[in-house]
Amino acid sequence: MRVAVLGGGRSSEHDVSLNSAATVRQGLLDAGHDVVSVVLERDGTWRHEGEELALHPGRGLLDADVAFPILHGPYGEDGTVQGLLELLDVPYVGSGVMASAVCLDKVVFKELMGAAGIPQVGYALVERGQERPPLEHLGFPLWVKPARLGSSVGIVRVEQADDIDAALEEAFSHDDRVIVEASAAGQEIESSVLGDTHDARVSQPGEIVLLGDGWYDYAAKYTEGGMRLQFPARISETAVATLRAIAARAFAVAGCSGLARADFFVDGETVLLNELNTLPGQTPTSVYGVLWARSGLAYPDVVDELCRIAVARFERERALRH
Repeated sequence: MRVAVLGGGRSSEHDVSLNSAATVRQGLLDAGHDVVSVVLERDGTWRHEGEELALHPGRGLLDADVAFPILHGPYGEDGTVQGLLELLDVPYVGSGVMASAVCLDKVVFKELMGAAGIPQVGYALVERGQERPPLEHLGFPLWVKPARLGSSVGIVRVEQADDIDAALEEAFSHDDRVIVEASAAGQEIESSVLGDTHDARVSQPGEIVLLGDGWYDYAAKYTEGGMRLQFPARISETAVATLRAIAARAFAVAGCSGLARADFFVDGETVLLNELNTLPGQTPTSVYGVLWARSGLAYPDVVDELCRIAVARFERERALRH
């Protein structure tokens, strides 16, 4: 297949996306695909081999059989680029417009999961210009996060009530919607999901072990030596089974497709879902591909399967009458 890999983007995760795109390109080449690169600049310009691209609805993208957007955060992971690829009429890897938007907005995602009865940590929404809801019931420490960013950008750990205002201002500098979450006991555990909406499989889980002080922030995620992935995770077989079942169910409830990384807190037999990341990082230190490799699926096979899932979904959806 001819695959157009999209990297960069307008969000604060631009550089991470470029690193992810390099890993994806190599995986696709190793799988025998013809790969073309598209860089989305910070100003929104799309370029191929340094030249600005002109995009025409219904005309595809560089004659690619499938597009592989590996973009993080707003203007890439939130349904916007997915909508543009729909208009270009090209198959693309990953979730569609609705699922992408739902999973990027942490509050909307949690409300959907709550309606489905999926266990998760306590939370509250704070919106710029609106009256702040009560937060004391969440306890301390608590976590203040922009609702629609990833890679731990803009997150502040709050130890006491006097520090909430400053934390909110930091989060509001990234997003008008802020989620405030309670802390969860136990270990941070992650699994990778691969497949179509109701036919996805879940990797064996891994445990995030921090190698320094602090928490699992941007530096720990993307700096070599910031964290270690403990595999298999040091949790019970019962907790593993529960976690994998919740990951598959959340993937289906959100309407995801292709790939996601499911993040959990596990305390004994208690398993709480934190989030689904629909375009997880693919850098050399990123968990998604590592978990599949340690579960027995090599990275070139992962990206190859993702492309085939995308084409099959495209053909199925184009056969529908609108």
